[in-house]
Amino acid sequence: MSVEEHKKPVFRELQADDHDPEITEISSLCFNCGKDVGMTKLLLTKIPFYKEIILMSFECDHCGCKNNEVQSGEKIQEKGVLIRVSVTSPIDLNRQVIKSDYATVKIPEIDFEVPPQSKRGEITNIEGILSRCIAGLEQDQPVRRTLDPDSAEKIEAFIQVLIDTKKCGKPFTLIIDDPSGNSFVENLNAPHVDPALTITHFERNKEQDHLVGIYEEELKEIKEEEEEEEEETDAVTGDDVTPDTLADEVLHFGTNCPSCNAPCETNMKLTSIPFFKEVIIMATNCEACGHRTNEVKSGSGINEKGVKITLRITDPIDLSRDVLKSETCSMSIPELDFEVGAGTLGGKFTTLEGLLVAMKDQLTGQNPLMCGDSATLALKEKMQEFNEKLDNIISGKTFGCRIVLDDPAGNSYLQNVYAPEADPEMEIAYYQRTFEHNEELGLNDMKLEDYEENE
Repeated sequence: MSVEEHKKPVFRELQADDHDPEITEISSLCFNCGKDVGMTKLLLTKIPFYKEIILMSFECDHCGCKNNEVQSGEKIQEKGVLIRVSVTSPIDLNRQVIKSDYATVKIPEIDFEVPPQSKRGEITNIEGILSRCIAGLEQDQPVRRTLDPDSAEKIEAFIQVLIDTKKCGKPFTLIIDDPSGNSFVENLNAPHVDPALTITHFERNKEQDHLVGIYEEELKEIKEEEEEEEEETDAVTGDDVTPDTLADEVLHFGTNCPSCNAPCETNMKLTSIPFFKEVIIMATNCEACGHRTNEVKSGSGINEKGVKITLRITDPIDLSRDVLKSETCSMSIPELDFEVGAGTLGGKFTTLEGLLVAMKDQLTGQNPLMCGDSATLALKEKMQEFNEKLDNIISGKTFGCRIVLDDPAGNSYLQNVYAPEADPEMEIAYYQRTFEHNEELGLNDMKLEDYEENE
């Protein structure tokens, strides 16, 4: 394989004039006739603004059996997502929903649940979810009425419950529990906070890891192999890596592009922020698709207390303050009734202006449900009004607004330009984490005493 072929994206968008879509052909056994003369063709592609998919086609030259299938090629997120939506009006039924293959859909009020992998991942709305469930239950009713009248009568009654629910006569709660972290429900108040929508990220347990195809033994073996390779590298180079040497050099390691999944290289550097702590800065530049990303992680773990930092912008120079936003930190602007949840922008070490610009790009440039063809005219007008207000803050035309960073892990930082004296425009408050905070950070399941007994 040449260097250029090695750098091509693994999943790429299909073009009408693409004469080389890179189809992979695999000789396969035909389960219809039992002959090993079948051919499976695989095509890795992506749906714009949605996800990567794998198109599979099988054909047997002996018996003529054919089969086509589509599978998700999306990556599993670091954390699962739990989404709760309070549906109180027909408008809520139009909320756009992206549901992955691994998502469980529940409506507690009617004791209704759609288990994971029972239906393919889809882009729909809340009304569409209910309509498909009704259609699925009605499909075999004629046969049930003949073979099992009692079951058919009970199912008919429940179908009527779903129909009444779809009419939104009574409020109900829709819950989407997705261990893969790839599901989404539209915020009708975007870019403002939606009081009817709650999104929580969680650490997967062992069963959920197995559901999405992650196995602990495999991870352990991979980790052991990586440690062996590191030991061999150290033995060859004779390098003793210490914190002092890490602070003076940039480390390089191979990875895959988060956008196109092509092989690329990530640079990593350990640095120290004055009056704060050591952090790890990682930057990735993909030569295949041009995607660039940078991320910051704390070098000292989770602090004993969370931190909430509030800064009132009174001068354009405030926008040049250094800011470290960890991946567990949420950000809000109360004057705009706006909030960005933890993990939305990842970890970033930039200026306050750079953070606001990244937040705006995340909202407008990468979310077609808010600004693309899928967005309604009313939502586009709201986004335009919000962008104008945000642009005034970024350009230094609007003063008096507050920027609030809330980090339960205590790993976020905003530069104090008066240091070591107190900053009159900045308030820093430390607080004890709640059970819910510890649950999101994965601390409640940690065994801190006698943890070696079961090994």
